[in-house]
Amino acid sequence: MTAMTSTARPFLNRRLAEFGTTIFAEMSALALSTGSINLGQGFPDTDGPEEVREAAVRALREGRGNQYPPGPGIPELRTAVAAHQERRYGLSYDPGTEVLVTAGATEAIAAALLALVEPGDGVIAFEPYYDSYAASIAMAGGTRVPVTLRPHEGTFRLDLDELRAAVTDRTRLLLINTPHNPTGTVLTRAELTAIAELAVERDLLVVTDEVYEHLVFDDAEHVPLATFPGMRERTVTIGSAGKTFSFTGWKVGWVTSAPGLVTAVRSAKQYLTYVASGPFQYAVAEALALPESYFTAFRDDMLAKRDLLAAGLAEVGFTVFEPAGTYFITTDIRPLGESDGIAFCRALPERAGVVAIPNAVFYDHREAGAPFVRFAFCKQRAVLQEAVKRLKTLAG
Repeated sequence: MTAMTSTARPFLNRRLAEFGTTIFAEMSALALSTGSINLGQGFPDTDGPEEVREAAVRALREGRGNQYPPGPGIPELRTAVAAHQERRYGLSYDPGTEVLVTAGATEAIAAALLALVEPGDGVIAFEPYYDSYAASIAMAGGTRVPVTLRPHEGTFRLDLDELRAAVTDRTRLLLINTPHNPTGTVLTRAELTAIAELAVERDLLVVTDEVYEHLVFDDAEHVPLATFPGMRERTVTIGSAGKTFSFTGWKVGWVTSAPGLVTAVRSAKQYLTYVASGPFQYAVAEALALPESYFTAFRDDMLAKRDLLAAGLAEVGFTVFEPAGTYFITTDIRPLGESDGIAFCRALPERAGVVAIPNAVFYDHREAGAPFVRFAFCKQRAVLQEAVKRLKTLAG
């Protein structure tokens, strides 16, 4: 006898009703089914440093991390994260009370918002935004308030007046992403100064997603918001090993902040994964101590790949917004006679054997993102060259 199931109410929590399968899952499935080159999802197609991988193997064999690691993360990694923040930015954090290890940056974002946001609180995020931002705000019961980055002189820029106007008495938190995915924008020191002053003036909390901190190009610089006056005690800074060391599957991220904020985020995090990635935490601790030559070579390699793909996309006919950071390039498809990025990306695997991501899915104001498409360049150069070759059929 089949049990009766009530259909009076949908199974999915109404806060998540607007979120279906992620665009990354959809486009990656298309890549597999069509044999296309996947320049959609942002994962490298080669592993990171061999010595870091061997550090993980060594930890596994020595039995370090095979059982539950400490809730805040292993001491070695928390110490390494604190040392990294001090060495690069002059930010001093206590590994015992001001560093928390998470299951990647995605969990750090979710835990921070679940911990710090209550139903009805306003959360300002720059659109286009990474898709987990919207879902995490929804799960926390917050109200998403988008501030749109708009094209200006070959890049996407923040309108500080629009940001100020978006802050109301109900605003609880600013969710900042720099270097910015998907546009590649890196907020300037002047822009960050204005954001910091606004946060202090309006007594706002800030969560900063800085996972692409080591991928900043040309004359741009990455400056953590926590370094500005009045910001250390109100800013939750999020970092990630996946983007810096090309081991995205290890899911090792971290939070640095003042003790009260770290305690709050940990209170939510412990009921999500509790702990994760035990042996990999030991490997990431060693990775963070790699010499500066590694980080320089990593950035220079990505810069060369950026230039390769940007030139190829421009030759095909796209308008290219050259990124100052991350490993993504946003393009405008209108010069190709197209205007609907979602339709364009769904058809692109069959048309050219390449997968990309439509930026419109990262907007509340879909029309603002409609003609923009994102390509990832964290792939082998031969793969990028073949992708450009295939895309040239569009111009033909």
